[in-house]
Amino acid sequence: MNRQAQAAVLFLVGAALLHAGFTNLYLRYVKAGLQPLLLLSGAVLIVAALATAWYEWRRARMEKAHAEAHAEAHAEAHAEAHAEAHSEAHTETAAEAHEGHVHREPRIAWLLVLPLFALILVAPPALGSYSAVRTGTAIQQPYGLSKLPASNPLTIGLVDYATRAVYDHGRSLGTRQLKVTGFIALDKSGSPYLVRMALNCCAADAQPVKIALTGKIPPVLQPDTWLEVTGTYSAKQTKDPINNRPIPYFQVTLAKPVPTPKDPYDESWNQ
Repeated sequence: MNRQAQAAVLFLVGAALLHAGFTNLYLRYVKAGLQPLLLLSGAVLIVAALATAWYEWRRARMEKAHAEAHAEAHAEAHAEAHAEAHSEAHTETAAEAHEGHVHREPRIAWLLVLPLFALILVAPPALGSYSAVRTGTAIQQPYGLSKLPASNPLTIGLVDYATRAVYDHGRSLGTRQLKVTGFIALDKSGSPYLVRMALNCCAADAQPVKIALTGKIPPVLQPDTWLEVTGTYSAKQTKDPINNRPIPYFQVTLAKPVPTPKDPYDESWNQ
């Protein structure tokens, strides 16, 4: 692609990044904390595209002026040395030869912009139950646990609950009412898990953290349905059949469907 086309593609990429960064679309790709870097990258690409376009426009003007001056000088010198008819024939031949050496850019190169329009127009779904039941739970032992608010009921992240239930044995949770939100995943036997996909950086490295449900569970559960469950800590645990890591239980007293959250991923995993 020529420089003008490269500038156009740079501009579109930058615009796509800004569009994703100023909307919730970027949350389908990267963690929320990377939004400033995403916006900065988009702005830098747009500035680079405008600078490239200006440079090419300025260079083209200078080349055109130089070519016109050279053509005038050549025509005057050529007219003095040769007959008018020979000069005209030579000029036509030179023009045809120059035209034959013009290299046109392949139009198929513009297909490179199609993924950009897909990024802008089509929001990919967040990772869900399909990935969760095929990947082992990614619960990690924490370096330390922060003090929880004294509220009752307490709204707590799924990853935070799973970490405290397994490695703190529920001491910081006690017997108070807890509210946890996640999506449903069913294993091969039909046992329900409440899941959140945890991020290190971006959706490409997302891994599931699972809690098993017991108690007053709705009789019909559809995979990928988002639920807010209310209940208490359960000391019961099971093992993930995929990687044999612990999965804590949650004693459900109330479950209700909720809309998919603005940020479907849980970022407390590495905080």
